[in-house]
Amino acid sequence: MSAQATAASSGANATQRFREKKQTGAATSQERVALLAGRLIKATNDIVLEERVTYDEYNALKAWLIQVGEDGEWPLFLDVWVEHSVEEVATSHRKGNKGSIEGPYYVPNSPEHKSPATIDMRPGEKGTPMLFQGQVRSTDGRPLPFAKIELWHADEDGFYSQFAPNIPEWNLRGTFITDDEGNFQINTIQPAPYQIPTDGACGRLITAAGWHAWRPAHLHLKVSAPGSELLTTQLYFPGDPHNDDDIATATKPELMLDIQPGPDGQGVQTTYNFVLDPEA
Repeated sequence: MSAQATAASSGANATQRFREKKQTGAATSQERVALLAGRLIKATNDIVLEERVTYDEYNALKAWLIQVGEDGEWPLFLDVWVEHSVEEVATSHRKGNKGSIEGPYYVPNSPEHKSPATIDMRPGEKGTPMLFQGQVRSTDGRPLPFAKIELWHADEDGFYSQFAPNIPEWNLRGTFITDDEGNFQINTIQPAPYQIPTDGACGRLITAAGWHAWRPAHLHLKVSAPGSELLTTQLYFPGDPHNDDDIATATKPELMLDIQPGPDGQGVQTTYNFVLDPEA
């Protein structure tokens, strides 16, 4: 049976994952909360006054906000439409690789492999075989031995394990340890572009606004090494029709892969080198 991810199931999983990994508000002062909340409330009221929002529109907004919560889609909504700006602020100081959003589908503690390795996948996994290779270095050019690369991505049908049914738990998810020169080789498959779940509240917003729900094909990665800042990023495939209008506004020119024919003409291969900033 093929996987069919629904907004309700994906949203519930994303909300639960967020609750498990985040400690919200612990490092935010009362003054900072007052500033940010005050500006958000003022901006909302400014829009109401400037656009002369009606009671019908206001009540529709209230009903929609309630539905976002009931569908468990707040992580999806915020990661799709807001996180890219937070990520830009958080990584603006970096001299090494550009980052990108984590998104709602990250799961920690994926199976660990020493490179070269093959990511966990189903027998006969659909899709184009892909060799993903490169090196992890510091901004001063030193190789970073035994760096950790967490990789996760969608399958050929655009679904993520643990967020869609009938997919093995760690399918297309893995943690890979580089060699003593920071080199890595990972065998996987080329992911497909996909639409975010559209049967819930976020989908109703997309339909009402006449937007599309597509994300271009991409790899998700977290790259880390002792003494270096954690890099969270995504890598994209040239020629995808949604590289320029990604619904999550997460693509960057620096994050495009160079896709070449694979070894012995089998599948494809790509090389990407990660450069990590030192910890402050």
